[in-house]
Amino acid sequence: MTNHPHHSEPHAPLTSASASIDGGEAGLSKKGLSAGSVGLIGAIVIGISCIAPAYTLTGALGPTVAEVGTQLPAIFLLGFIPMLLVAFGYRELNNAMPDSGTSFTWATRAFGPWIGWMAGWGLIAATVVVLSNLAGIAVEFFYLAVSQIVDFFGGDGAAVAGLVGNPFVNVVTCLVFILGATLISYRDMQTTQKVQYWLVGFQLLVMIGFGVAAFWHVANGTAFDATPIELSWFNPLEVGSFSAIVAGLSVSLFVFWGWDVTLTMNEETKGSRTTPGRAATLTVTIVVAIYLFVAMGALSFAGTGADGVGLGNPEIQENAFFYLAGPILGPLAILMSLAVLSSSAASLQSTFVSPARTLLAMGHYGALPEKFARVSPRFFTPGYATVVSAIVAAVFYTVMRFVSEDVLWDTITTLGMMICFYYGLTAFACVWYFRKRWFTSARNAFFTFFAPLVGGLILAVLFFTTLIDSMDPAYGSGSNIGGVGLVFILGMAIILIGVVVMLVQAKLRPGFFRGETLSKDVADRAEAAPVE
Repeated sequence: MTNHPHHSEPHAPLTSASASIDGGEAGLSKKGLSAGSVGLIGAIVIGISCIAPAYTLTGALGPTVAEVGTQLPAIFLLGFIPMLLVAFGYRELNNAMPDSGTSFTWATRAFGPWIGWMAGWGLIAATVVVLSNLAGIAVEFFYLAVSQIVDFFGGDGAAVAGLVGNPFVNVVTCLVFILGATLISYRDMQTTQKVQYWLVGFQLLVMIGFGVAAFWHVANGTAFDATPIELSWFNPLEVGSFSAIVAGLSVSLFVFWGWDVTLTMNEETKGSRTTPGRAATLTVTIVVAIYLFVAMGALSFAGTGADGVGLGNPEIQENAFFYLAGPILGPLAILMSLAVLSSSAASLQSTFVSPARTLLAMGHYGALPEKFARVSPRFFTPGYATVVSAIVAAVFYTVMRFVSEDVLWDTITTLGMMICFYYGLTAFACVWYFRKRWFTSARNAFFTFFAPLVGGLILAVLFFTTLIDSMDPAYGSGSNIGGVGLVFILGMAIILIGVVVMLVQAKLRPGFFRGETLSKDVADRAEAAPVE
């Protein structure tokens, strides 16, 4: 596709004299992305894709049941609350300032360039870590699905499944997955949407089918350990301990994270002020409904016992769907492996959207080299930023895979801190930016003050709790350096590297850090953020 009626012409990086969206000399401006190319449904599909419900849930079911037992639905509902509250804050900020830089741009407008730059760094670091992890998971489930097909036709499936343990085969396959995702992301958003409709549609159909089949077995007396649904499943006060609740909330960071991709597409969305916010809240709501339905089905069918396919069995907890698929879906069990594969592959591709557009905005406003502000003249996508994101993720995965698999998974654990860091900063940015409008109406009091403040505080508590706990050498994989937990060291290293890069950029590009290209601001006019 070479032309589009809504495309904006590519812009050069912003200078203080550039035309801006909101009229301020150092205000927001368009970046040459394909305007109006994503509708509400497309944004929701990409948001669900980024969360990757099938992949996320298969790894979260077992460990969460081990912590909270049958209160699994209660923990999902509890974890849903801070995500929804933060999503409200994102929506208000987007209503006032639709910009592809999201956390970076909004934190800069609220708190100034230094905090804004670090918010952007937190988002980029988190998504690059996730990109490498998703690619690795896609590789595992690719060979797992192929091995099941080989077994079905009488071959040696175990030998095929074993290929994932070969670091050279693993890394090469992983790089192929990353290359494929990069090529799709580099193309226009219509291509991304078409791919996501198929991949997301398939995984949701399989998950719903899995839940229906589980309840069917319970009704027909063929369940492994039929457990009747009780109201207590939805009561977080029945969990038993505060530490278990905190552990459950930490899990929620992983199972719900990714919905903010709908906001980073705001310059490419039909109705850039209202559609992304609606898509974010609807995405989180749809995903929690799916999680509750599938979790209740799995609990009703398998129970929480520690034997067989009971969800309390530590031997099945890393990949619950793989072990439950056979008893629940019978000959269609391979569909679940394919659903998790499509889930991780779809998320790998859609997750590229966030870091690429954040890097684009940072380049555009002079916070990073001008190269990052380049938009593909053919596809109107952030081509250079997309390729850089892919290269960094590929190198990161390759190095970590050969150094130590434990280091790779400890880095994934560190992701939780990065999510709390930039989600929390963005929530507080909403509170502070709208400080002159908090009590002008009941709506503003809730959506610009109470909701983002409570959501941000919950994430701040989780951030510092994880930071303190991760200093323990036994935390995560048990790896440590000098008696200090590796997760803590990795988390601090990512933040400190960000500070160093920021200081270098401040020396090379002082204009942004002086507020010349993106100034600190406050919403002191009612019309600054139109109500939906």
